[in-house]
Amino acid sequence: MKFVDEVRIHVKAGDGGNGAVAWRREKFIPRGGPAGGDGGNGGDVVLVVDPQLSTLLDYRYVREHKARSGGHGLGSDCNGVDGDDLVLRIPPGTVVKDAATGEALADLGKPDERFVAAKGGRGGLGNMNFASSTNQAPRYAQDGTPGEERELVLELKLLADVGIVGYPNAGKSTLISVISRARPKIADYPFTTLVPNLGVVGWRDRSFVVADIPGLIEGAHAGAGLGHQFLRHVERCRVLVHLVEGANPEPGRSPKADLDAIDRELELYSAELAKKPQIIAVTKVDVPEARAAGEKLAKLLGRRKKPVEVHLVSAVTGEGMKGLLDAIGRVLFRAAAARAPGHGRRLGKPRRPKVHA
Repeated sequence: MKFVDEVRIHVKAGDGGNGAVAWRREKFIPRGGPAGGDGGNGGDVVLVVDPQLSTLLDYRYVREHKARSGGHGLGSDCNGVDGDDLVLRIPPGTVVKDAATGEALADLGKPDERFVAAKGGRGGLGNMNFASSTNQAPRYAQDGTPGEERELVLELKLLADVGIVGYPNAGKSTLISVISRARPKIADYPFTTLVPNLGVVGWRDRSFVVADIPGLIEGAHAGAGLGHQFLRHVERCRVLVHLVEGANPEPGRSPKADLDAIDRELELYSAELAKKPQIIAVTKVDVPEARAAGEKLAKLLGRRKKPVEVHLVSAVTGEGMKGLLDAIGRVLFRAAAARAPGHGRRLGKPRRPKVHA
């Protein structure tokens, strides 16, 4: 299935029906009086969260959405029928924005959560509603009001607990394929991942959702590379796993340089995103050069005022995977882990830098 995470649609609610001007014409009832019914209300355009959906593909090709209008009022005090609501189903994590102003109208994440994107018009009153002691034969009725009409932008932000970020070909897709049942495309060239991938990871008696974000490069916040449009998908993540490649053949690249470059892009894109907890992992340590580079990075970050843990992992041999998952789980479930048996000690950053293999 093609992944579509942003679309622009036009929605139009149904118009209200007009009220009727009619008269009672019944035998033995002289001067029957007004009998015009009211017009029906127009249908709303309603967005409803469907947990079974994971993309906005349906709205890429059908952009015009219009609800039914209300029926006009009839004689014999008969009201017009109300127009049916138009229900548009969207995936969890969809943000609804006004296309003209860019204002966020709704952030829909819970199953079956609803948002009225366009309100239907109100039906007009028939002439029977205007009869009075001084105006017993009103010859006018009220027109229905038009339904709301607007341009909307639907923007999907994946609902994941953990986001995996890093340079292209750093091993993000391989990692998610090892720790979950997700099966993303994996190849030995950059930008293999063109769409985010989701996987469910089991950790002890709990589970969490991991998102593999397409590779980022310098200038991603301004539109460089393929991953810039997917930065929005890590905004909801509670933890970021930052993968850096230990042995990179490109000149000028090193784990420290890659780490700083991606952190800079995250901060330029969103200050809040840059503040999220990060877990740093050096990948491909089954290669001696990568292991040496990872150990060097661990020593470097360990000399900071607030020491940072560096995990050395290999998706090929499985080395370091358990320690990495434990680190993720401790951050996600810190309160629960502190109460669990065998976890009575205070959880926090280590006093001395450690290298996890």
